[in-house]
Amino acid sequence: MQPFANATKKATNITLSSDVLAEAKALGINISQTCDQFLRELVRNERERRWLQDNVDFIDAYNRTVADEGLPLDAWRSF
Repeated sequence: MQPFANATKKATNITLSSDVLAEAKALGINISQTCDQFLRELVRNERERRWLQDNVDFIDAYNRTVADEGLPLDAWRSF
């Protein structure tokens, strides 16, 4: 699921280093699109990091169980 797939755009003000902004414009880089893509990736990574942090105890317990007992229903797996 992509949480931002149909998101509407909203104008905002950001402060950028003038030298980088000038060079990006000179190179024809779409500043809004680039910032939007980077921020989406940053948000996705932070959500993933927080989910892993919030669920680390369960993940560790599950991994220990699998290491000790094997995968659930493994005896009936045909591949």
